[in-house]
Amino acid sequence: MCEEFLHVVQRHKNATDVFEAIDELIKSLDETLVQINNAAKQLLPAGRERHLHAEEMWLNAERDTWRLMVCLYRDRMVTQKQDSEMDDLPLVNSEQTIITHLYGGNANLREYQMIVDWLEQMTLHQNQADLNHYMARTVEWENTLHQLLEVGQTAFGSGRPLVKSLDPDAPIREKRPLHDLDVEDQMQLAKQVFLDIRQGRLKEAQIKCENYGQAWKAALLEGWRLHHDPNYEGENDFATRESIEGNPRRDLWKKFAWQMAESRMLDPYTKATIGSLCGHLDSMVEVLSEHSWNDMLWAYVKIQIDIRVESEIRSHCIKSYLPMPDRYWNGKKSLEQIFDALEAHKNVRICTAAKDVDKVIQKYIMLDDIPELMRIVDGWLEGTEVVLIPQMLRFLTHFVMFLRQIGKTFQEDVGDRVIKRYVEYLITLGASHMVAFYTAALPPNMQLLLYSRFLDTVTDSLQRKQALEDAYNFGLDVPTITVYTVERCRMTESETDDSAPTASGTLTELDERKILSLEWLTFYPEQRGELLWQTNTLIRYFLARRSIEAARKTFAVIPADTMELIFTHYGSKDDIPCREEVSIREYLCYQTYLAAIQGYNDWSHLFYNGRPKPPAVVKISNFTERVTSEHREETYRKELANWEERIGEVTTLTRDLLYNVLLFPEAGWLVDTDTMKPVPDDDEDWLNRAVQMENLRKLCIPEIVLLLHQLHTLTDRHGENLLLADVLSSESRKLYSVFPKHKLAETLTKIAESSLTLMNNRKDPFVGDGAKK
Repeated sequence: MCEEFLHVVQRHKNATDVFEAIDELIKSLDETLVQINNAAKQLLPAGRERHLHAEEMWLNAERDTWRLMVCLYRDRMVTQKQDSEMDDLPLVNSEQTIITHLYGGNANLREYQMIVDWLEQMTLHQNQADLNHYMARTVEWENTLHQLLEVGQTAFGSGRPLVKSLDPDAPIREKRPLHDLDVEDQMQLAKQVFLDIRQGRLKEAQIKCENYGQAWKAALLEGWRLHHDPNYEGENDFATRESIEGNPRRDLWKKFAWQMAESRMLDPYTKATIGSLCGHLDSMVEVLSEHSWNDMLWAYVKIQIDIRVESEIRSHCIKSYLPMPDRYWNGKKSLEQIFDALEAHKNVRICTAAKDVDKVIQKYIMLDDIPELMRIVDGWLEGTEVVLIPQMLRFLTHFVMFLRQIGKTFQEDVGDRVIKRYVEYLITLGASHMVAFYTAALPPNMQLLLYSRFLDTVTDSLQRKQALEDAYNFGLDVPTITVYTVERCRMTESETDDSAPTASGTLTELDERKILSLEWLTFYPEQRGELLWQTNTLIRYFLARRSIEAARKTFAVIPADTMELIFTHYGSKDDIPCREEVSIREYLCYQTYLAAIQGYNDWSHLFYNGRPKPPAVVKISNFTERVTSEHREETYRKELANWEERIGEVTTLTRDLLYNVLLFPEAGWLVDTDTMKPVPDDDEDWLNRAVQMENLRKLCIPEIVLLLHQLHTLTDRHGENLLLADVLSSESRKLYSVFPKHKLAETLTKIAESSLTLMNNRKDPFVGDGAKK
């Protein structure tokens, strides 16, 4: 259903197509309900009655609600706007003309009639089975007739005295019953006739009466029709007469119909049938009180139409009418009063149904009080009394979009919260095109939060790219959303204390998520500058925690063509903004540092694990063992010589890599160069970055110096340690300034030990052999 509704809404985006869109939504619901019904019947054991599930019941109610909206809002938007100022109708002789004029100028009455028609159509769709108990009957009360004609000869005669006449009034006049079978058939007919009236099928009800041999009852159901004599109108040819429509003595029929509806001699369904045509509420309530909320609403609204029609006729017709009882006129109510009565109904089933989600929505649609409906919906969203299932959220979302499409004013913030809740449900489905479409209907701040939350749930690279393409297609601010997603993930703190790196160098799940989030900035070339900035920020975080492996994995996220794309995007180096320029330099700093650390790790592994082990000393007892031992010694000396040559090469390479950090070009490692481009002075990110870079210099440069010292010391290059002292004390880079006093003293002490070692080895203790080169 979510997919179906999305396709319909996408096809009908204009306000002029809104009703075509709703018609398609109704069709989609119809097809879905048919499929559900067919599938359920196949799974249902034979003889078992099928019960509707909650979602299926909601789909039925939703379809009915859309139908109500179509008829009411089409009238409110189209018909009422087209209505011009209608002149008052003078006194005329035609009741039909009066009511036609009334319906044309009174929008409230038209809506009442639409509500009644809608309620009748709902009942008709719910009761498709047509009971034909009374077909092919030629006479009424055939069992009674047979017993009267064949006295004492009937197989199933009645032991009680029956009526002696068969006119319609005989049972009441003679106070004698009909045959029991006829009484049962009479009751079945009365129920079926009332059901037809409830379904808006008056003609079918009359046909049933005629087929049962009660043409008089069919005629009785005709007496309410409005009188109209076309021969009084216009310039008619007096030689021809047109047929008169309706009942010229409608007031007399209505007065006696009212008395029939109040009679205790008639069965309840017959009284309810007559009452529905003459405006007698109590007779209908007697039958409908055990029925549904819809049935009671139908009765109340039908009465209101009858009272307003009758009042208009008596105000504008030149004829005189028999008076109606005061109780008839006192039954006039507004829609608000009707709904209040239903909510306070003595029948628990009806007053409980009045609080159902679909009934509340339908109520306020009828009242055209959307602000109050939105206030209630807001309570549903915030509270726990009403559980809004996903199908309800789907309806409410499209209801909000429908109101916006037709320009209906209501609380936009509540509408946004409805759509937001629906998007949160769609996020669980993982369909990016649906999430993007409905997110685009929200304000920018909500778009940012919701779509970023959705992006957090996507981990596959192809799905990520598709999610961003869908966001672009529906007009979301993808650059802002991706940056926010990365920053929010980066700022996430672990619930446990894992600020220190693990001994094995493994990454936590949160670390992996933070690194993986950077991929959002790799899909579009114009975001490569932002990718560098965010990557550098995350690397600073990991280096501060001394999580080198995490920093290395973060660095590996940046594609190899990033620099080229940045230069291509801005055209030349001079056009690159300050932010991208410093990001590039910082990126190169980390590249140099990580290469140095990796080089030292490789050297350390070779130094400690790659040195060949001397052969074990064995006792030589014969010539063969002596030859074997000498061969092992020779092999060991060759391997040792190769290792020493290799370790010398790797040591030199590692020394150069470490020196690349200390002797980084221009201002030095992790120091921005002076630039003429504007730098934001009050930007919090810039200020934090400056502090973090300075702290990293204080953390990493002493570390590199100690690694160099250890490298030189373990390989007996003590003279190079003295050159390291010159680098530290150089005023051009002032590397000594990043050392704490105690650590600087410790470093100088170690260099002094190298000088002492040189002196003990009778070498120059101040500059070493390296200086001579």
